[in-house]
Amino acid sequence: MAQPAEISSSSFTGEWTYDVFLSFRGKDTRHNFTGNLYHSLDQKGIDTFMDDEGLRKGEEIKPSLLKAIQESRTAVVVFSENYASSTYCLDELVAILEHLKAEGRLVWPIFYDVDPSVVRHQTGSYAEALSKHEGRYQDDKGKVQKWRHALLEAANLSGWHFKQGFQTEYKFITNIVSIVSEKLNNTPLHVADNPVGLGSPVLQVKSITGIGSNERVKMIGIYGIGGIGKTTIARAAYNLLADQFDGLCFLADIREKAKHGLEKMQETLLSEILGEKEIKIGCVDKGIPLIKRRLQRKKVLLVIDDVDNLKQLKAIAGACDWFGSGSRIIITSRDKHLLSAHGVREFYEVEELRKKDALELFSWNAFKSNKVNPGYAKISNRVLLYAGGLPLALQVIGSNLYNRSIDEWKSALDKYERFPNKEIHEILKVSYDGLEEDEKNIFLDIACFFNKYKLSYVKWMLHARGFYPEHGIQVLVDKSLMSIDRNDCLRMHDLIQDMGREIVRQESTSEPGKRSRLWLDEDIFHVLQNETGTEKVEVIILYSSRQKEVYWNGNAFQKMRNLRVLIVGDAYFPTGPKNLPNSLRVLDWLGYPSTSLPSGFNPSEPSILSVISSCLRFDKPLKMFCSLSFMNFEDCKMLRQVPSLSGLPNLRALCLDNCTNLVKVHDSVGFLRKLILLSAQGCSMLQSFVSAINLPSLETLDLSWCTSLESFPEVLGKMENIQEVFIDYKLRGYRLYEPYKVEEVMMSKVFVSPSLNVHRALLPFAKAYCITISDYNVIQEYPLTNIALPKSHVHVGSGSSVKFWFRERFPEVTVVLIAEPLYIDLVHNSMFEFRYSVLINGINQFSSSCDYMISETREMQPLCLSVFSGEPSIPD
Repeated sequence: MAQPAEISSSSFTGEWTYDVFLSFRGKDTRHNFTGNLYHSLDQKGIDTFMDDEGLRKGEEIKPSLLKAIQESRTAVVVFSENYASSTYCLDELVAILEHLKAEGRLVWPIFYDVDPSVVRHQTGSYAEALSKHEGRYQDDKGKVQKWRHALLEAANLSGWHFKQGFQTEYKFITNIVSIVSEKLNNTPLHVADNPVGLGSPVLQVKSITGIGSNERVKMIGIYGIGGIGKTTIARAAYNLLADQFDGLCFLADIREKAKHGLEKMQETLLSEILGEKEIKIGCVDKGIPLIKRRLQRKKVLLVIDDVDNLKQLKAIAGACDWFGSGSRIIITSRDKHLLSAHGVREFYEVEELRKKDALELFSWNAFKSNKVNPGYAKISNRVLLYAGGLPLALQVIGSNLYNRSIDEWKSALDKYERFPNKEIHEILKVSYDGLEEDEKNIFLDIACFFNKYKLSYVKWMLHARGFYPEHGIQVLVDKSLMSIDRNDCLRMHDLIQDMGREIVRQESTSEPGKRSRLWLDEDIFHVLQNETGTEKVEVIILYSSRQKEVYWNGNAFQKMRNLRVLIVGDAYFPTGPKNLPNSLRVLDWLGYPSTSLPSGFNPSEPSILSVISSCLRFDKPLKMFCSLSFMNFEDCKMLRQVPSLSGLPNLRALCLDNCTNLVKVHDSVGFLRKLILLSAQGCSMLQSFVSAINLPSLETLDLSWCTSLESFPEVLGKMENIQEVFIDYKLRGYRLYEPYKVEEVMMSKVFVSPSLNVHRALLPFAKAYCITISDYNVIQEYPLTNIALPKSHVHVGSGSSVKFWFRERFPEVTVVLIAEPLYIDLVHNSMFEFRYSVLINGINQFSSSCDYMISETREMQPLCLSVFSGEPSIPD
């Protein structure tokens, strides 16, 4: 039978109405065998359902009988000679297998004076009965097929065969009652006061265990954040699966109990599975071989709950071969990597409750009902938003709010949002306490500042802090403290984030200036305006929700000798800082108010300097910033020139975008060997960039909209890492929807004869127009003009074919095509196909085409279409 989509809560809570459901054909065995079996079970105190034959009226199973099946812990099916002749019995068997067997509950067949093979293969009286049913149900052949399948499945179960004359019926029944009683003595664990939302997770865990599919030993990991319900699910799965095993043990709260010695856990394991009370081990090393020797032949179900150390697993369940065939070991932990390191390969990650289940669980705790009090519906949604589907929070907060007024609810929630509930905080903090120092700092930085940020940005900032983010972030993910979503952003549960921020707040509950991290507007304004900052402060990140003026005198940073990161967003400072700590590694200040950095500011390990839209003039070289890797002067209107950057050998990115008064960039910028990004787009006054470039690490160069630029720098060496070059510019506000991306920049070295002809092509960044436009099959061609070539080119022609030659060799260059059509009717046409080709000495080197969409209905601007790069075919 297929596994059910839903599962009754009684299957895993142990709250049964009946211990045993008896299925039988009344005419065959009611007044002899089955009647005697029922009385024997009843005398043992086993609550057994045996239906009154008078209830069997009609052809369909009555709802009361189906309810009895669903509420029974086990079932015993008595197959007799004429069992299959009763369609009622066959329907009953199907229901038993669908509701009990499929959910993991035990079903025992008894073959009373009929051979199991007769039932299994449906021969003899079973063949005759089913043949008659097929004749009767010709219009519903699926019904008979379902009965056949049920008979086959039931006959393959482990059970008993009674043969007249081979044993007494009394002894036969006594043996059955003994085995049933032994199984029923497995006391179910208490799962939860309100087992909400457990059905689907328990079924998924059951599916992962693969019971019945194979007999090899398997270890299964259940992992997730603290308070998410790992232990609850493990208890429910234990109850559901328990009857399938010879030995059972649930080792709860290993993390705490292991503090008193792992040998105690070993003793508990052996005692519970073997049923021996006085087992003494003495030390862990003695316990390991003893467990292997005593349990190697037993099919056991073992749950090891809340593991946080590999030593715990090695002492209790070191390997699969410690246990008998078919055994299952379920381990719960907050740390997935720990489970993987122990060899666990199959996992179930516990997720937050769905809104419907979360609301029900909260209601049970807040209203002692599965329904929300209508008057509290709106504020209950606020609780759900705060708890984020975490069962622990829903239960704790619900209980705290029980029987309180709406005003009290609002007050409590206001407090929780500022100061987390202590009980929730302490449970979640367990994961933090187990981290190494570097990992704790990474966690606190992310909790305070970078939750929901792009992983690449967070790594960049953490590197600047001096941490090791690649390893540290993965540890936090493994320990369920955060995740990485499909967009490559870090995601931390809101209550985990609150826990991290509370750890920082507890560093000094009264004075923010004595905390390591500051992120709240009011705390930062307080520290800056009252100058209460101390050497404890490491990071300040101010993204004010409203632009607010900071009333200060510029001295606030004087005592912050360990400040590493200072990021200022939307806030107004009437004056700049008079001093900045030399400990700073990141200075990112939007609208920095001074024309220069403080004179005494000479940071020892700067990494990032970003002063977007600032007043900085940058008149003098930065001499003490040798470790600086990123510098951003975007939109700095007072910047007129970039001085020498030769003192920044480790600079990897330089952004000068929209510095509209920038006129000159120092030649040293062209020789920064580690520079990856160089962008000066929108510098409309820039006339002299750099005379030459030799930037072997450069990947992106952006000089778009530099409309006053007189020439492009000469390329002096190979630039093999280049990926993008942008040199387009806008006219009259037009825009293209396709970026101007240069795929490759450098051509291989090619030595050629003194004469070289190029048709419909040009060298880097030459202004030329040569285009073929396919516009409803109308072909238009425009000539090449306005050629501006490097100094090595001594002759330039004009027209649709341009001729020029080189003194020694064909330069290592990219061919870029720029087009400006004379007239296009944009009112009716907005999509154009551009076709072009590159010929060298009459040999076609490259042909391509591309489509562009114009967004406005006015004259079309020049377009940078594509590039040609590679080794041309040069004839001898």
